[in-house]
Amino acid sequence: MLTTRFVNGAPNWLDIGTSGMDRASAFYGALFGWRFVSAGPDAGGYGFFQLDGKTAAGGMRSAPEQGPPSWTVYFRTADADATCTAAERAHGRVLFPPMDVMGQGTMAIIADPAGVPFGIWQPGRLEGLDVAGEPGSLCWVELYTPDIAAAAAFYRAALGLETSGVSFPGGTYTCVNPAGGGEESVFGGVVPLAEDPTEAPYPAYWLPYVEVADVDAVVARAEELGGAVRMAATDIEGVGRIARLADPDGARFAVIRPEPREA
Repeated sequence: MLTTRFVNGAPNWLDIGTSGMDRASAFYGALFGWRFVSAGPDAGGYGFFQLDGKTAAGGMRSAPEQGPPSWTVYFRTADADATCTAAERAHGRVLFPPMDVMGQGTMAIIADPAGVPFGIWQPGRLEGLDVAGEPGSLCWVELYTPDIAAAAAFYRAALGLETSGVSFPGGTYTCVNPAGGGEESVFGGVVPLAEDPTEAPYPAYWLPYVEVADVDAVVARAEELGGAVRMAATDIEGVGRIARLADPDGARFAVIRPEPREA
């Protein structure tokens, strides 16, 4: 699971682009206890979702031509320019070239060979999220892709990520961790797109998971608030209880109550 001890290659930021920031603020506020705070008059409408005063995510209004409402996962890099160059050499595309964000850091948006957008963040004054791996915050990410081997090769070339297989009843789950981090640094997985039939014929995507104390209560509340249940609450042995959801504007995310770790 994620922590705020960010290392190169690990997710260190998460934000949403949506057509209705007021709806998003109300929805995620009621669901996770997040409070939306503007980043200031020079931030172009960008702001932060805060949990007890700590930044758990970011967000801003997006125009229709920028695509449907969605969450973007950002990965830490020590050199945004070098990462973009490596991504292009590995057959990715730079959608938004590196730019300084008011001295806080440098960001860029890249698409992998399957067309999946993701962000990179080179820290300046801002290292990343203030909270992760705790209830109400980002704790896991999954890449749904048509070709696991191709995706693993790309993210290794672009971000240095390593993959490993974990057996479970019915198959093998492909875990992802930063270079040299080993099992303790695993932050997500790579999943065949075919295992998410609710997405057909939608493209591949990164899916963020938010930790919660009660998955069933969150699912019920999401429906009350106009969200959609994409996968009902399900127990996964050795992992925990999960559900996949969408907010009222269609942005996809998941929630999880992890199984307690052995002492």
